[in-house]
Amino acid sequence: MTDLLPDPDSSDNPGGPTPSYHMDPDEFRRHGYALIDWLANYMETVGERQVMPGVEPGDIAASIPATAPEKPERFEDLIGDLDKVVMPGITHWQSPGWFAYYPATTSGPSILGELVSAGLGVQGMLWSTSPAATEIESRVTDWLVDLLGLPAAWRNRTGPGGGVLQSSASDSTHLIHVVARERATAGQNDRPAFVAYTSAQAHSSVEKGARVAGIEHFRAIDVDENLSLDPEALRAAITADRDAGLTPLIVTSVVGTTGTAAIDPIAAISKIASDESLWHHVDAAYGGSAMICPELRHLQEGAALADSYTFNPHKWMFTNFDCNVLWVADRASLIDAMSITPPYLRNAASESGKVIDYRDWQVPLGRRFRALKLWWVLRSYGAEGIRHHLGEYIRLTQAVAAKIEQHDHLALTAPVHFGLVCFHHRSGNEATDALLNEINRVPNIYLTGSSLGSERFIRLSIGSTSTTAEAVDRLWGIIDRAAST
Repeated sequence: MTDLLPDPDSSDNPGGPTPSYHMDPDEFRRHGYALIDWLANYMETVGERQVMPGVEPGDIAASIPATAPEKPERFEDLIGDLDKVVMPGITHWQSPGWFAYYPATTSGPSILGELVSAGLGVQGMLWSTSPAATEIESRVTDWLVDLLGLPAAWRNRTGPGGGVLQSSASDSTHLIHVVARERATAGQNDRPAFVAYTSAQAHSSVEKGARVAGIEHFRAIDVDENLSLDPEALRAAITADRDAGLTPLIVTSVVGTTGTAAIDPIAAISKIASDESLWHHVDAAYGGSAMICPELRHLQEGAALADSYTFNPHKWMFTNFDCNVLWVADRASLIDAMSITPPYLRNAASESGKVIDYRDWQVPLGRRFRALKLWWVLRSYGAEGIRHHLGEYIRLTQAVAAKIEQHDHLALTAPVHFGLVCFHHRSGNEATDALLNEINRVPNIYLTGSSLGSERFIRLSIGSTSTTAEAVDRLWGIIDRAAST
């Protein structure tokens, strides 16, 4: 019988033995040390770098060959291209001068946890495919129930509910719309004309979630003077939809909207959702981390009555993207909607009913070991360390807001919550846009703008890992001078 492949050591291979092409442990150790040094140097110098890259579309791609290499390249050259190719096109979210969007935090423990997770390369779709990945995730999400003051019934080990890590709040919100639909149509052949509701200030992912779930009707409910969802407007919309023959299905309330960090009246919305038999989802993607501070938990009063709740540790809890937590009050609804078990996924542990198979808690089958980095962050900082930093960010935010209120040329655009200040120039939109442009002319500072109706404003977001009081004071000096000229 003829061999399908030639012997690499035979005379048919005149070049000698074929190399393995794999990086051996000694090489990995040497290059790994070099990369840790590179990252540590980046952390030390990121504040000196221009926050926004000075490249044009296509510049980075033009510095990379159009075809993949046939022969292996030296890894030293790969590391060298971090400075030559990658850095020119990086927006420095970890800069102490980053005051744009919302934070995308990271930290040493999180980076190292991500490294270990990548090195282990496990697939956590079932308990049996890596018990540690499942059980650490289950325990860490239970820790967070306690740390954020959420209902004990949401713990995996004690309640009908449970927690799971997803990639983003958007994914969780999309998923929950599907779960709400499936719960409402269980045992039915016909699907009603469903309606989904949220605040007019909510993130666009809520509307997208309704689309993903095939919900035909979406309502962006009016807000009050605090930019919070108006409960009476919600109740009126539900009544009008029922009168029109539609079926209200789900309402999403927000703890920290994307535009202005507005906070919806969770308790009032929970009451309406209960009265009207709607699924109530709480999107605390931004504000949820702050609930580790007990003095702020009144802002989520009523969340204990919700059907689901999500927040992003990758925004404000020093855990690098991607890391989202989703809790459900009733895990059965989630599992019933997501579970399909072909023969090749059956195993004794799953059939025993004693384990969690997190592949039934999400859309994809595959799962990364995200829990490791979050576990390490919580242990490295401790609750007191996270509270300290979030409390300092909030203190700095309130100090900036007070200066704006006292300023001759500036005014607050919205109530101030958490780490976000929204403000504008009293002279109008043109002056506001000019002010933002002038601020962003400073290379290692960056803010973003937005609008409410026809009014332009500037968003100043405080809370990156490297943010300091000195960085905020420097920023205020820049704003004050620019606004006063």
